[in-house]
Amino acid sequence: MRLNLTAVSSPSPIHCQLEKMIATHVSKPKKVDKKKRRCLAIIKADYNVTESETPTIFLAILNAGLCNGLTEETLLAKATAHGKVSQVLMLASKSYCFLKCASIADAESIFLAMHNVSTIGQHGAVCYLSYVTGIPQLEAVENDWNKPLPKGLILLTDFITEEEESALLKAIGNDSRSNEGNMKNRRVKHFGYEFVYGSNNVDSTKPLECRIPTACDFLWPRFRQAAAENDLQGLDWTQPDQLTVNEYEPGHGIPPHVDTHSAFLDPILSLSLESDVVMEFRRGSECTPLLLLRRSLLVMSGEARFDWMHGIRPRHLDWLPTATVSLTMEPRRKRTSLTFRRLRRGPCHCQFPTLCDTHQSTAPKLLMDTLAKQAVSLEQQNVHDVYNKIANHFSDTRHTPWPKVSDFLHSFDPQSIVLDVGCGNGKYLCCNSQLLAIGCDRSQGLLGVCNSRQQSVFRCDCLQLPIRTASMDGCISIAVIHHLASSERRLTALREMARILRPGGRALVYVWAKEQRRDNNKSSYLRQNKAVNKERTTEQAQRQHQAAQLEHKINPPHVSLPVHTNRTEFQQQDVFVPWKTKDAEHTTFLRYYHVFEEQELERLIADVPEVFLIKSYYDQGNHCVIFERAVS
Repeated sequence: MRLNLTAVSSPSPIHCQLEKMIATHVSKPKKVDKKKRRCLAIIKADYNVTESETPTIFLAILNAGLCNGLTEETLLAKATAHGKVSQVLMLASKSYCFLKCASIADAESIFLAMHNVSTIGQHGAVCYLSYVTGIPQLEAVENDWNKPLPKGLILLTDFITEEEESALLKAIGNDSRSNEGNMKNRRVKHFGYEFVYGSNNVDSTKPLECRIPTACDFLWPRFRQAAAENDLQGLDWTQPDQLTVNEYEPGHGIPPHVDTHSAFLDPILSLSLESDVVMEFRRGSECTPLLLLRRSLLVMSGEARFDWMHGIRPRHLDWLPTATVSLTMEPRRKRTSLTFRRLRRGPCHCQFPTLCDTHQSTAPKLLMDTLAKQAVSLEQQNVHDVYNKIANHFSDTRHTPWPKVSDFLHSFDPQSIVLDVGCGNGKYLCCNSQLLAIGCDRSQGLLGVCNSRQQSVFRCDCLQLPIRTASMDGCISIAVIHHLASSERRLTALREMARILRPGGRALVYVWAKEQRRDNNKSSYLRQNKAVNKERTTEQAQRQHQAAQLEHKINPPHVSLPVHTNRTEFQQQDVFVPWKTKDAEHTTFLRYYHVFEEQELERLIADVPEVFLIKSYYDQGNHCVIFERAVS
């Protein structure tokens, strides 16, 4: 029976239901315009592609792309039903894409048929189209698939046959002696030795009862043959003694990591079974994807083994390149990987120290000795000189007192004398008008800001305060002693604060914490960079850089330290933190910081005999202590 909606005098339940169904697919004009403007603003910011007021051969699909599940095949099937398409451009991590049509007439036909009609958006939402002045040029589109593979990374396709694949899967599945467990994103089995996730290591003193299945024996001579054919003879091709089997369901993955250097020899081999998957190799900001084909062998040696992290993103679809130099999506299927390793007996002597556990076990003592020897010159160049140069810009970013610091200052009786050691721009000197608040700082530039505000300040070094002993009711030091380059100098600064306190006087000290998360909550420092923090920064993202790589115009630092990536988690305690000015030159300066581990500040306070700790706490990415001078 055909329903004539116009003949219905009053809305029936069926009539209302049909209207509701239509409304969920076709949006109202005002709503469409609002969404279009928002999407076009994003596209313009990304690639400087703008809307055209008249029809062109270029169309932008504004709210559907690889990021929300649209594939090239689906888009082409819909579009070519209404006109000819000469190019599709799908972009990784973008929720929009582009079409280049054969003619303006084709573009108009596709636009009229699909705009606010075609349900190819996420979860069946209608898509919005717009004529644009052009599409991004391929050279402007960052395509990780065009990047060369890391040195030492080789993929050997069709390494085994389908029959051999079936035999391996059967042997592994039937071996009940294996050490088996469930990870968050996959099932694992271990043979020979248990691979310990978290440390990415093994305990060589605890071999497992189950050895690598004999069904794998045919692989050993094939490994050696492949090594000879691919000029990989300089590596250790002795029979592996450790095997980890990972079973991945769609949506499963493994975080980026490097197998511990001292645990395993070079190379590491991984055999992919049952299906393909995209693995990503990361080094700093570099990212190179590689499609691991079913029944292929991945060889990671040299730089690829020691200097790059590898991982698989936990998702249901992989982005893959197409013949049209675009990208499309491929659904994942169940995959099994066999990773073969051979244990190393002794330290690693590789040429890649930034991720080498052998190197890092001896490096901290050497670094501490170097910092102690060069502390004065390092602090002068990368603390005092920097703050003098950035004083006005730095002051512009420091407005509101931290609440708990303000609370501490309001805890004193009226007319109490309180010293702010390292007062900066003096923002805490006016917190409590009933105090006699005095500030001191090493930076002449910051003291100039305080003087312009008619504040009581003087210049000195926190290591030698020109203040009479036992003369202050209170003292604060906010974000200061983490700029001192040795433990001895940090302790000296605390002792100076303790010395000037009268008996019963109290001090509050804040230092930057290495841990920028507490109870799974990010600090305000991390939250201020949403782009960087879409996923946690790994150790590899904090690689050691030379200062010359930055666009700063100061002499190179005295000590080689890692340059911290702003708004990310700290991976080392002693780092350079960049400060980029807002002037036309956008000069970058490097400030030295020692970020404190948990309880480190409390241990320093314990070495100051004349005080006792009242309270310690964590406040928005800072370790904080309140201590009091004992009454004799």
